[in-house]
Amino acid sequence: MSKQELAYRTIRKRIIEGVYGPGYRLVIDELARELGCSAIPVREALRRLEAEGLLEFVKNAGARVVSIDPLEYCDVLSTLAVLEGYATVLAAPHMTPEDFQKLRALEAEMERAVGIGDMLRYSQLNRAYHEVIYERCPNRYLVSQIELAWARLDSMRHSIFVLLPARARSSLEDHRRITTLLEQGGPADEIERVVRDHKLATLEAFRRWSVESGKALDGHEDGYAPASMSLSE
Repeated sequence: MSKQELAYRTIRKRIIEGVYGPGYRLVIDELARELGCSAIPVREALRRLEAEGLLEFVKNAGARVVSIDPLEYCDVLSTLAVLEGYATVLAAPHMTPEDFQKLRALEAEMERAVGIGDMLRYSQLNRAYHEVIYERCPNRYLVSQIELAWARLDSMRHSIFVLLPARARSSLEDHRRITTLLEQGGPADEIERVVRDHKLATLEAFRRWSVESGKALDGHEDGYAPASMSLSE
């Protein structure tokens, strides 16, 4: 592994895991000393992370982890509702019996996580569930855009299941329904709608939480497609 790749992976992992929180300032010389390399590979790594939307460069301040923006969180989540619905439809014909076994096993683990109230674990399993599906999506550019959006949400440090643990239970039921549709070779438009509704339900739960907690999302009252709308409409 090159020094640039090592720096990139190390810093990215720390951002995703919350070691470097929103607004955290990254000092190139300090990172270079810690990682045992020159400033050049660290600077290149930071530029890669900036391109992914995890960092921003501020004049006279350098690189820092992006701050949490609830409005942007909702924008990204609503976009994912469209992308993930379409990606699941494309993946459906390529799913194997082994894939369905993995999905059912993940559902069982998610149920255990809900039972003990481990919402961070549930969030990780939720990601793993969808990754099994997108491994079968033949449109790799589409998958890459989903992964970038996931990274953007991770960088904002909001685990919706930690904020809203009640959403995990209904989310688990959504997963079971999605798996059943895929196993039974359900209609493409129904698969797309169910996956899109799944993501938009999380968005709606977050918006209600925002209002109830005094973080109303001004200007976004009419900014989202209804959950029943399909990509083909």
